[in-house]
Amino acid sequence: MARRKQAFPPAHDIETLIDERGQLKVRVTPGTRIDDMSLLEGQLAVKTRAKPQDGAANDAVMAVVAQALGIAPSRVELVRGQTSRQKVLRITR
Repeated sequence: MARRKQAFPPAHDIETLIDERGQLKVRVTPGTRIDDMSLLEGQLAVKTRAKPQDGAANDAVMAVVAQALGIAPSRVELVRGQTSRQKVLRITR
């Protein structure tokens, strides 16, 4: 069975959640059956199939956020929440 294509919220909607310091709050659910992204209660919610081991889920979240925003993954940095479901990412322009 083919995987469904990821449908991201519009980049403009995600960009509205980025504060003046370039920080984006993200709620992460690792180890899910599918990768998914949605906007919930003023923050970005990301579900990833990656397991929360050795930073794999963090790397997957940063990569998918970069892809959704249409920027290079090197422009997304984890600021806070290394082991938490609530993360803060810094987006550099």
